[in-house]
Amino acid sequence: MTEFDVHALVRDIETLVTCESPSADLAAVAHSADVLAELGRSLLGVEPERIVLDGRTHLRWRFGDGPARVLLLGHHDTVWPMGSLATHPFSVQDGVLRGPGCFDMKAGVVMALHAAASLTDRSGVSILVTGDEELGSPSSRELIEETARGCAATFVLEASADGGAIKTRRKGVSHYRIEVLGRAAHAGLEPEKGINAGIELSHQILAVAALADAERGTSVVPTLAQAGTTINTVPAAAAVEVNARLWDEEEQLRVDRAVRALQPVLPGAEIRIAGGINRAPLDGESSAALFELAQELSAELGLPALSSASVGGASDGNYTAGMGIPTLDGLGAVGGGAHADHEHVLVEELPRRTALLAALVENVLENPSGPTNPAGVSGRARP
Repeated sequence: MTEFDVHALVRDIETLVTCESPSADLAAVAHSADVLAELGRSLLGVEPERIVLDGRTHLRWRFGDGPARVLLLGHHDTVWPMGSLATHPFSVQDGVLRGPGCFDMKAGVVMALHAAASLTDRSGVSILVTGDEELGSPSSRELIEETARGCAATFVLEASADGGAIKTRRKGVSHYRIEVLGRAAHAGLEPEKGINAGIELSHQILAVAALADAERGTSVVPTLAQAGTTINTVPAAAAVEVNARLWDEEEQLRVDRAVRALQPVLPGAEIRIAGGINRAPLDGESSAALFELAQELSAELGLPALSSASVGGASDGNYTAGMGIPTLDGLGAVGGGAHADHEHVLVEELPRRTALLAALVENVLENPSGPTNPAGVSGRARP
């Protein structure tokens, strides 16, 4: 087993964590990319491609002249606003590393770089670190799919599930915006002449919420809502954002069709639907062969037995799995508290998980046929 220096891993994680990079701050993400590029250059000996799409900065390393066979996938943006280091400073105490974005997922990015640096021959390896994953990857989706196309495996360095479990199944995600158009009127003098967009929105909220199916694990949640302009005016416009999470593609399509078929209830009201399917589900078939390989390699390396988990959150691994590419997620840090005050990483697990990642990459590179693709699909992205 390749021995990884835990002190070097912690040092490099500190470098990334102390460079704040909230997704919505383009300058901060660009500066984070500069810091990450320098770190990658020192470990890998080569400059990354710097790819700016819609103002968002992504980095990519590609090794060898032939086609890519393995993609290491991560992101360097976080949900933490600028100034979070003042209230959540980087620290390591009693074997626990803390700091904004350490678990989700700057530790995983560092692990990817160290694992790649340990390879004798990196030919066929690509590393992609995006800058907008926490926003749903609006600018980087095509870049992810382009980089992954033709690969035998994608390893996603998102943080592990509870207890270090590998994420072998993820829900798909759909985002919608329902806009209602009514007609304004004075709320006291002649409310009957108005068409109340707020009331119509209430009907639509109840309709979309009813699309949830607890038995199938389908959640359809109205989230951000707004209506009206002043307290004495019948609202002429209203809108609600909807977040749907689903385990299978058939269910995702059912909800999509139902949302698009919504009709107004109040006479004269109009509704408009925007958005749609964001990420297809990462199903168990996409990860089965790679998880079995990870279990075997973990045993050979003398590491603790691996467990798996199905999670409701989505990642960029949903995109690669949706292309039919074998994808294993949650290979990053062991710890907890993503997006929360108690975000943390267990230091002792860092070299172990990095060793497992390096072994997985080496195995796929050495196996000409690669892991099996039970889905049997060609690499064409789903909607």
